[in-house]
Amino acid sequence: MKKKLPKLAKHEYGESLHLLQIELTKLQRHFIKCGEKILIIFEGRDASGKDGTIKRIVEHLSPRETRVVALGKPSDRDRGSWYFQRYVPHLPAAQELVLFNRSWYNRAGVERVMGFCSDAEYEEFMGSVCEFESLLVHSGIKLFKYYLDISRKEQEIRLEDRKQDPLKQWKISDIDEAALGRWKAYSNARNEMFARTHNIVAPWTVVRADDKPLARISVIKDILTRLEYDAKDEEITLPNPDVVFGYHEDCLKKGLIAQ
Repeated sequence: MKKKLPKLAKHEYGESLHLLQIELTKLQRHFIKCGEKILIIFEGRDASGKDGTIKRIVEHLSPRETRVVALGKPSDRDRGSWYFQRYVPHLPAAQELVLFNRSWYNRAGVERVMGFCSDAEYEEFMGSVCEFESLLVHSGIKLFKYYLDISRKEQEIRLEDRKQDPLKQWKISDIDEAALGRWKAYSNARNEMFARTHNIVAPWTVVRADDKPLARISVIKDILTRLEYDAKDEEITLPNPDVVFGYHEDCLKKGLIAQ
């Protein structure tokens, strides 16, 4: 069963975020000095909080060594190319941190559920993605895959808020309208994605994201915990294991992931 998560007071969130963003600048100095390549993938249902989490991570980092990638619909040329081809140019070079706001896993989620790919294309992807990611890791890229998990009730609230907020109109799409109606189909697609693409080389990390501030803080802590850098403040970087945890099939059996 899910544990009830602690609420962060507004001032606690602000103070924690400030300290963690300082740690992120330390991390950036380290990977620039050492020539490391870091790739972070964010997946999750519509309105799961990917935009806000990424924004807080990159807010005070150098834009020369930090890139956010959020690709739109594939072009005709993209559809006629090797599936991973349009993602390859955006991979990190030495000294870079790249964050994907959705990634090649579109094929395992939106494309699968909405019928934007054929069964053969889906199976080809699922059969090759682990090998593709293994090549990236063995080339020296440090790869992290996060899935932001929200409840159906929370998604409904956020999608309605999106409709009412004039500053969020750019986020509204036909896909949003289908999100709640195809909730179970998205759950099934996600479960199959986890089962077939979670592995030792490129594992999935799940984030309980109904509480946006807590999710943002927890993701940053997890990133900082898993990467080495000078003068790390170990006390403030330990994530709450009830909020962020490595995927395991027992997560579904125990109800730790929204179904």
